Amino acid sequence: MNLRRVVRALGPAVGLVAAWSLFAVSAGGTFTNWHNTQLMLLQTAVVGLAAIGATWIIVSGGIDLSVGATIALATMAGAKVLATGWGLPLAVLATIATGAVVGWAIGALVVGGLSRRGAWRLPLSPFIVTLGMWGVLRGLAKGLGDNQPIYFERNEALAGLMHTGGFLPIGVWVLLGVAVLAGLGLQRTVFGRHVVAIGSNRQTARLCGVDVAATERRVYVLGCTCAGIAAVLQLSYLSMGDPTTAQGYELKAIAAAVIGGASLAGGEGAILGTLLGALIMTVVDNGCTKLGLDNWVQEVVTGVIIVGAVALDRLRHRRG
Repeated sequence: MNLRRVVRALGPAVGLVAAWSLFAVSAGGTFTNWHNTQLMLLQTAVVGLAAIGATWIIVSGGIDLSVGATIALATMAGAKVLATGWGLPLAVLATIATGAVVGWAIGALVVGGLSRRGAWRLPLSPFIVTLGMWGVLRGLAKGLGDNQPIYFERNEALAGLMHTGGFLPIGVWVLLGVAVLAGLGLQRTVFGRHVVAIGSNRQTARLCGVDVAATERRVYVLGCTCAGIAAVLQLSYLSMGDPTTAQGYELKAIAAAVIGGASLAGGEGAILGTLLGALIMTVVDNGCTKLGLDNWVQEVVTGVIIVGAVALDRLRHRRG
């Protein structure tokens, strides 16, 4: 591994240490105590899961601007099931399945057909499809609750996913488990290699026998299923379905992936780097809060980080 690749691999970790150190010095014990550390890990769990799915999609050469809206709709679906008294297992299934169905719909639109043998073949830009789905899914989330949140009786098992007791909350273990599976899948499976190949060069991948359309459909299903899992944790955190939740999560997920080494041009990405990127976003948000900075300052800082992440991606490729 040459020096450039080593620097690229260590960059997210260095950035995390620098951000944490800055707020540790400026905010002191209110930032560094274990309770706040657990809180940051919990906050990272939802964004991190969404970012893992976004990483797969970005590596394939795609993009998903509807992640936050997918999480909102999925939480509303899960809350609806709980409100009707159908039980937690079915609610979890409904939440995750909502994400998977959204992914199937996006994938079908991106590759240009609702089935392999469909007569309609009009591939659409992932940017346009997911931008449109952002509005569609937000609208469906509001419609599902008649423009109101959906409340349900407190479920202790669900609330326990994001409980801060013990060494690490269950939700953080869920994040780590999904990250391990996603990382191994991207690096060690045939499907993962096909995803990287498509992101690197679609035409070459097709000539090598990769079913590009089928692989892209599966990538969007996988990515949005991760958003569905994130929605389960979000539902646990909120203890209600909120159609306005997860605003801006699509940008945070994409930024986390790019900070972690994923290329917006496709073909590159690492799950570990994505987790570090998600932690950086959380550390900045939490640190600004501990310093008493207004919300608008946090939004400005987040925007600067996103622009910086894209600039870093372009710089990496210019020097590559």
